[in-house]
Order: sequence, then C-alpha cells, then structure tokens
Amino acid sequence: MSSAANKHHSEAAHAPVMLQGFEWNTPAGGNHWQWLRDNAARFAAMGITAIWIPPATKGGNQDGTGYDIYDMWDLGEFEKKPGEGDGTRTKYGTRQQLEECIGALKQHHIVVYMDLVWNHKDGADGTENFKAIKVDSENRSKDISEPIEIEGWTSFTFPGRQAKHSGFQWSFNHFTGVDYDNKSGDKSIYRIVGEGKDWADDVDEEKGGFDFLLGADIDHAHPDVREEFTRYAKWLVRTFPIAGMRFDAVKHFSRTFLASMVKIMREEARHVRKEAGKEPFEETDGPCLFAVGELWKDSIETIVHYVTNFEGEQMSLFDAPLHYNFKEASDAAENFDLRKVLDGTMMQKRPIDAVTLVENHDTQPGQSLASPISATFKPLAYALILLRAEGYPCVFLGDLDGCHAEGDSQPSVPKMNDLDKFIKARKYFGAGEQREYWDHPNCIGWVRTGAGENGGCAVVLCNGSGDGEKRMEIGKVRF
Repeated sequence: MSSAANKHHSEAAHAPVMLQGFEWNTPAGGNHWQWLRDNAARFAAMGITAIWIPPATKGGNQDGTGYDIYDMWDLGEFEKKPGEGDGTRTKYGTRQQLEECIGALKQHHIVVYMDLVWNHKDGADGTENFKAIKVDSENRSKDISEPIEIEGWTSFTFPGRQAKHSGFQWSFNHFTGVDYDNKSGDKSIYRIVGEGKDWADDVDEEKGGFDFLLGADIDHAHPDVREEFTRYAKWLVRTFPIAGMRFDAVKHFSRTFLASMVKIMREEARHVRKEAGKEPFEETDGPCLFAVGELWKDSIETIVHYVTNFEGEQMSLFDAPLHYNFKEASDAAENFDLRKVLDGTMMQKRPIDAVTLVENHDTQPGQSLASPISATFKPLAYALILLRAEGYPCVFLGDLDGCHAEGDSQPSVPKMNDLDKFIKARKYFGAGEQREYWDHPNCIGWVRTGAGENGGCAVVLCNGSGDGEKRMEIGKVRF
C-alpha cells in the first residue's frame, strides 16, 4: 500500500522507507522546517522516500509540539494573541518555511505525510460555564457525580486569525468532555451534558471506552464539527502537495468518523488531479493518498479488527506489537528465541497494512511510554524492518541522528551507528524473493534474491555469544 500510494507523488523507484522527521525534544525556536529542507539531499541519497513531519498546526503555546493542538487552520501564519508579540511561527517554523521545506523534499523525490491531531484541542481562548458529570478515570462509562455546573476551557475564538480560512468558533457544545474545572480547580474527567451527547462507542474498549484522552475532547458526532472537518480536510489536500497523512491517537476517537474523512481527502485528491488535466490515479495496488494511524496497543487482535473494519477504506497502522517484541528481545538478550520475534505482529499477520518501526517519539527515553531498545539489539531490529519484504519501514530520526534531552541544543542520546548504511542497503539490495532460514533460537537469516535494477542480500542475525555457523543457499543472487 505504501509504494502504491507514493508512486503517485514521487519518481523514486526503489523500496520505500519512511522517516519520522522529528523526535519529542526536537529543539524549539522555529528552525526545524529549515533544517529538514537543508537535509533533503542527504535523506534522499541514503534512500528515504517519505517523511512524516511533526504536527504543523499551532499548539497551545508557541513552542508546543503540536500534539497540544490549538488551531488546525494555523500552520505558522497568525499570532495567537495579537499584540502580545508571540509571533506567527510554530515550534517548527512559519507556514512559508513549511512550504519551502515540502518543496525541497519534493525536488529530491521525497513525499510528505502530514501529522494530523484530530482527537482534542488545547490552549482555549476563554472559559465557559456548562453542565457536566464527573466520571471514573479508570472506567469512563461509570458516572461518579450528578450533573453539576463547571467552568471549562472550551471557548476557541482564534482572535489572531480573524476568521481567515474559516469563521467557525468552538464552544462547549462541540466537545464531549474536559479534564479540568476552572471553578474548583479539580483535575478530573468530566463528560459534558447535552442532548444526544456521549462518548463515542467505536473507540478502544480500554478504561470502559477510551474516547477521552486529554484537553477538550472533540465531539465528532456534532454536525457542525463534521462540517468544519470536511472543509478542513478538503482545504488541506488542495493547499499542500502531500502524499498522505499520519493520524494521532486513533484509538481515542470515532473510527467511523476518521474513515469518512480519509474517504473525503482521497476523493478531493482525485478531483484536484482531474482539474489539473491529468490522467486518473492508477489505484489497483493502493489508494492515491497514504494513511497511517497511531493505535498504540500491544494487541494484534485489536489492530486487525481496526483495519478490517475501516468502512471500506484502506488504513495502515504502526506495528506496536513488533516494537514490544523488540523490547522483550532487547531486554532478554541471548535468552530470547529470535524465531519468535515476529509472533503476534502486523508484520506477520497483516503485512500489507503494517508500518514497521523500532522506536518513535513516544518510546524514546523520558516519555510516558518509554521503552527504548538497547544499542546491541537495535541493529538487529532495523535489519528486520529494512531488509525484509513485509511491511513499510519507518526510521526514527532520534535513531538516525540522536535524541535531545529536554532543553538540549545538541543530541545527548546517542544515535545508532551506521543506520544510514542500513537504509542504503535497502535502497540497493532490498528486493526480490525472500528465502527463510529461521532454524536456530539465537541465529536466524534470510536471503533476498534481487529484482529489476535492485540487487539482493543475505542477512544473518545473532543474539548469542557462542561459536557456530549458519548455512544458507545464496543461489543466483545479484549483489
């Protein structure tokens, strides 16, 4: 699905590789779009074909990561509070710098995936009083109060934007819940009371229904909200030459709503192409826009259910179970049976929709989901996602160039040595039929035979400490 989508937007012919082009502590100051632009040639040379960029939208504060989303229409174009001198940029730069970044990447045949945060909003312009019911934070279906009046941060009027792009303003009617009562100072989860208002039922079942995550939780069933998102989805496709989208926190909001938006974006992409006088997309092997969701759960059953019930649209997901298998193997060292490393993963059970990864911005040290892979196992993990046929590999910038600790101006968490060479090996040698040699708990291997202009390779992974040998038939592999 990845290569099928990317072929509509790029001339790169080799096996696709996505780069997560940021990490959690990417330095603030508005320089990141320029940095990505300046590194486009380097990324292309090593074999990167797509970059997942961080959320480009304005966050709750100027140096917010964008996951604290304030205004989805503001991509570094407006002041949040006019006259206070906070400037127009986001943490990563201005809208003009973003457009220059996308243009430079496109010149080097690297497509761009936008990171869309559609579950919640943060950094409201004002408070409102309304009725709400306090719920059990560990079981959101359980009410623990009668309806009471609270004061929530739910008024989004966007005074800096002054209705450019959209005149829609958000009020408490457009949300299902909040996690703070400004009147009492209580930091509990409240479900907003209103006609037909409730948590979405097509979300993850954890915590009695995991609709609420943080901030002001968007009511995707509200007709005004759906209309606003429809306008935005079409505008995004028409305004920016993107090849796909990464959707944040998909287990926390309506699957049916998201599927409808993906369908709208793909239909708009087809309309834009037709208006430009171009031939229709050839979508036999996959859709015209790539879509991947973050459903971070170590459950292959949950993941397969999600992608197979996506209302007729194709959807990829990050292979969270694979990451946790890597973590287990990393911690167990030679006591881990390498023959089981793919058990219960998307790479094994649903490879066509799998985006494979080793680490990301949530698993890096210092984060709430921190589960770093050891330096000794990380090369084995990257060989598994980059040099095999299954899945669409996503390389983490923190592994490629190192991670920053909070406040660092330079990376302080080491990069993986020679990761660029692993990516380049996929570019030139990661093709063809795959022959397996998974016959030892501490030493597995496979052979790729090569195809077309791309050569093949022989890969051997070992987590043991003893001597030994491994026999694999190389045959007529073209290197």
